[in-house]
Amino acid sequence: MKIFLDSANIDEIKELERLGVIDGITTNPTLASVTGKKFKDLVGEIFSTLSDDKIINLEVIATDYDNMLIQARALSALDKRVVVKIPCTEDGLRACKTLSGEGIRINITLVFSAMQALLCANANAYYVSPFVGRLDDISSSGIRTIDDIRTIYDNYGYKTQILFASVRSLEHILQASLSGVDIITSPYKFIKQMYNHPLTDKGLDQFLSDWKNANQEFIV
Repeated sequence: MKIFLDSANIDEIKELERLGVIDGITTNPTLASVTGKKFKDLVGEIFSTLSDDKIINLEVIATDYDNMLIQARALSALDKRVVVKIPCTEDGLRACKTLSGEGIRINITLVFSAMQALLCANANAYYVSPFVGRLDDISSSGIRTIDDIRTIYDNYGYKTQILFASVRSLEHILQASLSGVDIITSPYKFIKQMYNHPLTDKGLDQFLSDWKNANQEFIV
């Protein structure tokens, strides 16, 4: 399962890029806006921070078909790593079909049902992004929706990749990895929590204490 960082914060991106555990990032208008930077400048920083093998998801702000095409083509032309995010609306699905036919990779976002995901696959979306946390927020089963999408895609051999979005906890990441999704996009804090465990810290302290007490010397 690939791991994307859901962030437009350059410090967070730099840190996890150095750590070497992320396969790309996802952004959206809200994440970009809170940085306080001009979007063009922000995108340039992201491009220079991430290595050439990483995926960079950038989102259109247009809501009508014609302007979605204009914005998506402009974003895609910026860099070969870009996947363009388009909302799951009637115009969004239509734009996805057109743009995917031009070889532009599209991530259809704000997906909340298996029926929406089915249409996304028929529109040749590269990624589909079900918002699991937001479904859970309204007492609907986000993971059940993921399972339904996975079954539908496997039944018919759809190539669209499932991107588990709107992560609210480490439990969501575990559920995602067990459900067979292709990608998860997570806020910085949960990726950081993934490698922390009190028994790891306790064990390391014990190893180092035993080494010191034995008066050992390392080989270099």
